[in-house]
Amino acid sequence: MIDDFAKDNLHGRLRRDRRALLWKLDGLSEYDARRPLTATGTNLLGLVKHVATVEARYFGEVFDRPSPEPLPRWQDHDGGDLWASEDETRDQITGFYRRTWEHSDATIDALPLDAPGHVPWWPEPHTDTNLFAVMVHVLGETIRHAGHADILREGLDGRTGMRPEHEQPIDEQARAAYCARIEQAARSAAPVRAQESAQVT
Repeated sequence: MIDDFAKDNLHGRLRRDRRALLWKLDGLSEYDARRPLTATGTNLLGLVKHVATVEARYFGEVFDRPSPEPLPRWQDHDGGDLWASEDETRDQITGFYRRTWEHSDATIDALPLDAPGHVPWWPEPHTDTNLFAVMVHVLGETIRHAGHADILREGLDGRTGMRPEHEQPIDEQARAAYCARIEQAARSAAPVRAQESAQVT
């Protein structure tokens, strides 16, 4: 009973956060979807490609249910799953992600939570695992990168939220006033905290 609840709960959250990540591409130009937005090159379409590849590996190879999608060998990882090349279309990458969902969902549906798996890219002696641990791991990866996508998208056009129905019209004046309050609190706290630190040392 608890296994069914845990599995359904984790699976439901994974489905929700997959959709949230993909939604962050909606309405963006090809350039904005692909361009590097941090000093390390993080970009929105690359996040989708990376999460799709991670999920395909974990719910595929780990349980001896290889993804039907062609994947590079994990030993040959060169960072190519973190960005979209000129000859890759957005539809190809998002389609790959959606097909990965189908394969992953079939693995999750077919196996019990204690089904054994083996992760060759994890350090010894932690390579043996089970479906529960992998579901938690992939959910964590998806949430982490969906959070990155939230910040990147907000930086591009101010758009925020997890799903279209949560999106609010952008009130630039209210946002500016809110940020000004936070800035003032930070400036006021800085000398006080610096003085406290000096007294401690």
